[in-house]
Amino acid sequence: MNLSRAEADIYVPAGGDPGVALGRVTPLCLGAHQDDIEIMAHTAICECLDKPISRAFGGVVVTDGAKSSQAGPYANKSDEEMKVIRREEQRRAAELGRYAIQVQLAHPSAQVKDGQATEVKADLAEIFAGCTFRKVLVHNPMNKHDTHVAVLLRSLAVMRDLPRERRPEQVLGVEVWRGLDWLVEEDKIALDTGQRPELRVQLLEVFDSHIFGGKRYDLATEGRRAANATYHHAHESDQMAGLSWAMDLTPLLDDPTRDLADYALGYVDRLREDVASRIERMT
Repeated sequence: MNLSRAEADIYVPAGGDPGVALGRVTPLCLGAHQDDIEIMAHTAICECLDKPISRAFGGVVVTDGAKSSQAGPYANKSDEEMKVIRREEQRRAAELGRYAIQVQLAHPSAQVKDGQATEVKADLAEIFAGCTFRKVLVHNPMNKHDTHVAVLLRSLAVMRDLPRERRPEQVLGVEVWRGLDWLVEEDKIALDTGQRPELRVQLLEVFDSHIFGGKRYDLATEGRRAANATYHHAHESDQMAGLSWAMDLTPLLDDPTRDLADYALGYVDRLREDVASRIERMT
């Protein structure tokens, strides 16, 4: 695997050839930052743990871990030191979740957000060429974090360039920065995040530099998952211990000319129609 940056990290927790490990990957999660994968892809990680022969999980982190929130024991760390710390935390998560492979591309956020992003797309193309994936999980277009949306755009561009028979069967945009509980019911895809509760907690707590750096993503993520499960149905008991919402982005591959903004705003339009219809019916 030839990646563009010298700092890029390719890690196979079980050992062995990275190309072989990448070739086994069935669900692949693409995250902007260290810990995005663990927030978005718990369901896919568990699916692979339950069926290790037929499924293998792969993770890709696009940015380098610089500019993290820093407090407590991390307050005086340099950007270079934080990049090393964040890389090792992501490696530890890959060990805990028994990922087939974890790749960290180590691109600066500014480079990812550049409209050309030539090196970023080249690296993603290298990874996609080695996968036999069925499913891709990535940031959703409603996300309010610029770097997250940029990762989606770069990933979508590369997937659209793949031969049709090499494209993933399903692409899901998952919530991180901005939840998706507001989607109308028929637009929601439910991801059961209540499985393996001990691992669920461990995968979030391994990112010590965030937790003690002043960002309690562990508590926030668990709270959102619990809230999603409880508020899913008004007249039924909770069916899951945790739930994350996703939206289907596969139609953007089925029709590569389809505009992402128009596609995303279609979800907003359906919410608008739903709100108006309910008020009219109850008046």
